[in-house]
Amino acid sequence: MVAPQAWSHWLVALALNTLLIALAQRLPLLTRSGWVHAGALGTLLWGCLGPRGWLAVVLYLALGSLVTRLGFRTKQARGLAEARGGARGPENVWGSAASGALLAMAAALAPRPLQPLLLLGFAASFAAKLADTCGSEIGKRWGRHTVLITTLRPVAPGTEGAISLEGTAASLLGAALMAALMAALGLISGRDAWLLVTLVGLVATLLESLIGASAQQRWGWLSNELVNGIQTAIAAVLALLLAPLVLVAAS
Repeated sequence: MVAPQAWSHWLVALALNTLLIALAQRLPLLTRSGWVHAGALGTLLWGCLGPRGWLAVVLYLALGSLVTRLGFRTKQARGLAEARGGARGPENVWGSAASGALLAMAAALAPRPLQPLLLLGFAASFAAKLADTCGSEIGKRWGRHTVLITTLRPVAPGTEGAISLEGTAASLLGAALMAALMAALGLISGRDAWLLVTLVGLVATLLESLIGASAQQRWGWLSNELVNGIQTAIAAVLALLLAPLVLVAAS
């Protein structure tokens, strides 16, 4: 369970994250400002959930960056690679983690009986984001038949709202892997919780493609980062709504 932390705990979190970010800035995972925001996020997660919450997001970042690098030269030659060599900026950090950060704070402040519910939402938000990254990066490189989710008409890889069998399978594996890591860290518990987080992560990713194919095409202000934030929020809300079924079964 999660317990309110003393100021000394927060000071340790700040010092540790400052040191780690200073050492890690040369890694091509984030931009310079991205690292600063990642340090703020890491401090918040360590302060609210302790080392396990912090480690969950570090593992998400590492896995997402690894998947982005797969087939990078081919994607770059096709004009499909992520900008800045795949390095994420502040907008990417918070687009991926804002929902999870809010749920981490809520879990730290909530009464003990509500904490498993909020941690399911936390886990689902990051499972959805890793699912999205895996589906997008694998689909752009290895998707053989890419179609628009709203019409099922063939479109070029990398088109907003495009899906493929290979990308969807990668999304499912990404969600399942993130859910397994959350379980291994003790943030969720039991097979039913793992299954819920996995399925919610996949569903939210498909809904994100639907948003990309419809609303994002119409409204220029709806950026990829904002859509990512909506996707993770959808995953968290779905997990919170369905969590009573899992928690009742576990009790």
